[in-house]
Formats: sequence, structure tokens, C-alpha cells
Amino acid sequence: MAMLDEIDRRIVKCLRLDARITNNALAEAVGLSPSACLRRIRILERSGVIQGYTAIISGLGPGEGMSAIVQIELERQTEEYLARFENALRMHPEIQEWYLMTGDGDYLLRVQIAGIDDYGNFHRDVLSRLPGVSRITSSFAMRSHRGR
Repeated sequence: MAMLDEIDRRIVKCLRLDARITNNALAEAVGLSPSACLRRIRILERSGVIQGYTAIISGLGPGEGMSAIVQIELERQTEEYLARFENALRMHPEIQEWYLMTGDGDYLLRVQIAGIDDYGNFHRDVLSRLPGVSRITSSFAMRSHRGR
């Protein structure tokens, strides 16, 4: 990853707060011309500092279900097991995000489900059948907040 100077850090900070900011507004905010700002953004993208832009959809509006936080332990932690497991995760849109973790457990998943009954079915029909799973620990979000 490239070394970031102060302007690069300001660009990244602004994009974290608003990835939809126009180039002109971003350039003004960081004190660059629009062309210089765009050039820096392209360099940050090519170097992997900026890996993409995304919309984060909470999915937690009234009547839209709930989130389950699921810790998964695998039988083994070889590259083959990890790859098979992650490929299987991609097949299930209910699994909104996942993280390979250090410490207890191997993966942490955020699963979006309609309700507790749906989760029982999802646990039985999907999670317990993922390749290499040896243990599943589930927790349910009572309240959510996404800070900036």
C-alpha cells in the first residue's frame, strides 16, 4: 500500500464520509484543482488504497427483519478449507458480510433474516451444511447503529 500524504488522507476521509461526493466538491474540500484531485483518486484506486465504492443498506427498517451475528469455527484452517467455505458463503444473499478472524472462532458473519423462525431454518438448511463447519455460535442484534 502506498504512503499517504496529508492531502491523500483528507481525500480518503472525505470519501469515507460521502463516497458520492462530486469530484469538484471533493477537490474544493481538500484544496486541489478538480483535475489534480481526480488524478490522486485514480492513483489511490490503482494502488489499492481505495478498493471500491459501495452502498451500505441497513435492511433493518420496520418489517424488514433482523440481523444475526454468527461465529463459525472450521474443522481446519487451510487455504483449501477457507476458499471452499468462502465460495459457499457467496451463494447465500442472506449472508451480508463475513470476516476471517483472529482469536476464538474462524469467521464472523452478519446474516439478514426475516425473524427467529427463519433463522432456525437458515441455521439447519444452510449454516450447518457449509463445508468444513465444526461449530456455530449465534447472537442476535437487539439494536443497531452505524457510526461515521
